Amino acid sequence: MPIPNLDSSDRRILQQLQHDGRLTNLELAARVGLSPSPCLRRVRALEENGYISGYTVRLNRQQLGLSVMAFVLVKIERHAQIDMPGMRQAILALPEVIACHVTSGDFDLLLRVILQDLDAYRDFALDRLLGIQGIRDIRTSFVIDSVTDDRPLPLNHIR
Repeated sequence: MPIPNLDSSDRRILQQLQHDGRLTNLELAARVGLSPSPCLRRVRALEENGYISGYTVRLNRQQLGLSVMAFVLVKIERHAQIDMPGMRQAILALPEVIACHVTSGDFDLLLRVILQDLDAYRDFALDRLLGIQGIRDIRTSFVIDSVTDDRPLPLNHIR
């Protein structure tokens, strides 16, 4: 994959916005050493060129009563016999699934799920996830503690 065509000012903008997406243009310009107009032009160009895909708020899941986080490895039936678009849609319809990745190795999918408690996980896994046509097996690892979560992307390769 080629290195993005960005300069050090673009990198500084991306780093600052990863840490605080609510910065005003004036605050951002001051932090990255640009005047406001060129800073705003660069941010808009970064958005238009797809380097910035959106702005979000991180919620405190424990404060919201979502105390269980788990990683679920999913094995699917023989690929040729499955409606993969239908399976993807069924997984996307599960609000507990906050990330889904197609993987290599013994399992086919890696899901990151967030739920209220273990009873909610049981209902999710047995009644909903294993009810999706084509899912053959699951293995779950529950998160005991998080060392880090949703860290900013490393941008050191951009000069």
